[in-house]
Amino acid sequence: MASTRSYWRWSKQDFLPEESFQTWTNYTSALSQTWFRFKNRLTSRSDDETETTQLRKQSENEMKRCLSWWDLIWFGFGAVVGAGIFVLTGEEAHDTVGPAIILSYAVSGISAMLSVFCYTEFAVEVPVAGGSFAYLRIELGDFAAFIAAGNILLESIVGTAAVSRSWTSYFTSLLNKPKNSLRIKTGLKDGYNLLDPIAVVVLAAASAIAISSTRKTSYINWIASAVNTLVILFVIIAGLVHADTSNLTPFLPFGAKGIHIHN
Repeated sequence: MASTRSYWRWSKQDFLPEESFQTWTNYTSALSQTWFRFKNRLTSRSDDETETTQLRKQSENEMKRCLSWWDLIWFGFGAVVGAGIFVLTGEEAHDTVGPAIILSYAVSGISAMLSVFCYTEFAVEVPVAGGSFAYLRIELGDFAAFIAAGNILLESIVGTAAVSRSWTSYFTSLLNKPKNSLRIKTGLKDGYNLLDPIAVVVLAAASAIAISSTRKTSYINWIASAVNTLVILFVIIAGLVHADTSNLTPFLPFGAKGIHIHN
């Protein structure tokens, strides 16, 4: 039985395994076929057998199933409900939608549930870990899957950067300092002239935890999600106890457009 190759590899073959990248001649030839390759990608479709069997064999390292349905529920909860809910809810209610923010949450919840139904159907039909781009490869082809994968990466980068920067804002609030006091100012254009070392540390720590073990990441997610849940319950209960119904008037200070923008 052949031994499994190490996951950590640094050779050119590992990073650029395609034949097109092996020599400059191959690369030039591949460039000359760009249009034909694009049309092929645009019209080609994957199938269930390719996704569930062939692509898994190409990865060389079999992914171990170490998460249960309980872990997946909390991963989903942690991905949706983060620290931003405690800040953005107040800002949107004050500046954009008013008391009708409860309708915004209702509309968002229904939209999310419809998305869940779609993902559930695909996951049952094609049980792979590829996510939405794997499903799109089957239904709409490689090009649509490529666009979806790019959007997912962009969403992750922008979302993670925003959350990591918010840690600095929270930390300065705890210290009762101006929000940019711990950021390093540079001579760049306003809006792009602040370096955030705390955000970098947070990202490095989160990445190290995620790389170390999926199971350990799940444990940490449990703890963070449980803390968030307790805080949310506290806010809801405290809000109900001290609620003032006069604050609900006017219910739609910005009109129906506010609900649309917030959602």
